[in-house]
Amino acid sequence: MEMPSFLELLEQQYKSQLPFVAYRKPNQKQVKALLQQDDSLHLAVDFTESGFVFAPFDNADQTVLIPNETSKNIESDFEDVVFKHAEDKVFEVDETEKDRHIRLVEKGIEAIRTNKFEKVVLSRKESVAIKSDSVFKLFADLLASYPTAFVYCWYHPKVGLWLGATPETLLSVENKRLSTMALAGTQQYTGSLEVAWGVKEKEEQAFVTTFISDSLEPYVTHLKQGNVKTVKAGKLLHLQTSITALLKSSLKPVIDALHPTPAVCGLPKLAAKNFIINNENYQRTFYTGFLGELNLKVDKSRNRNPRNIENNVYRALTNATNLYVNLRCMEVVGSMANVFVGGGITKDSHAESEWNETVAKAMTMKKVLQ
Repeated sequence: MEMPSFLELLEQQYKSQLPFVAYRKPNQKQVKALLQQDDSLHLAVDFTESGFVFAPFDNADQTVLIPNETSKNIESDFEDVVFKHAEDKVFEVDETEKDRHIRLVEKGIEAIRTNKFEKVVLSRKESVAIKSDSVFKLFADLLASYPTAFVYCWYHPKVGLWLGATPETLLSVENKRLSTMALAGTQQYTGSLEVAWGVKEKEEQAFVTTFISDSLEPYVTHLKQGNVKTVKAGKLLHLQTSITALLKSSLKPVIDALHPTPAVCGLPKLAAKNFIINNENYQRTFYTGFLGELNLKVDKSRNRNPRNIENNVYRALTNATNLYVNLRCMEVVGSMANVFVGGGITKDSHAESEWNETVAKAMTMKKVLQ
């Protein structure tokens, strides 16, 4: 009897209404999955747990865990799960939604100019009909379309079904070595990384970089910032600064300090978060939360030839955590997908331009839906 394929195992899990996550890290071919063996709702309490975490935007809410010890681990190469690549399509603009978002952005700019906060990230939700007959075809098309992103499909019968292709790392930790990034500013990719950035984008990037470094300071040593560079994510460009350090505390206070970052919330964090909750007029839930591997063992053998006796001597299992910010994502509800998009607002923002940025970002998800 032929063994079920990777996607068939996911389909069986989904039809059985059992939790799972399938994902591929940036610039890798290997797709992994954790298949939870019952429908219990597990939570990450102190981030010493091991498994895959799915956390909401509001850090006062609970983080869901698919535990490693009670889940089946499977993996496959990228080519085995690929369907046809989606073509770019043109979508109509909802003028009512455009007017509403422009008013929201103008309200945010006014709050910044009256010193309520320095920056706020304002978002919107858009419902789009799903044309595909399988959610796993959507997942496979995201894998094909966004090789440099963290691509995932996450499901829990008591929470929901989410897919995404995010360009942003929240943090990675391996053997106390922590790395993260400051990502901000957006413009369309037109064939070159050699582009000019405006004052608004540079200021936004500086806000995020300073916040992350300052937030990490109490919990790390050897903190270093890389140079600002332009990076490509799908059809968009962003400004990125890499940040590295050595962890001297447990993981939870570091996550609490960073999340939500200015790239998805604002500065100061609490004032911006309160403005978002009171003015966006919808619940972000897991959009702009974070997700990823928590305390999973990684084989760091010096010699990977199993017949070489040295392999046994130098074999080492490392504890690794890789968390990503849940951007460029959608929640699937029946035959519809809720697509979430937003942008950073500063005193130099222009409301119409901010709307156009959300339209460009929405294409990341919408191009695989129809």
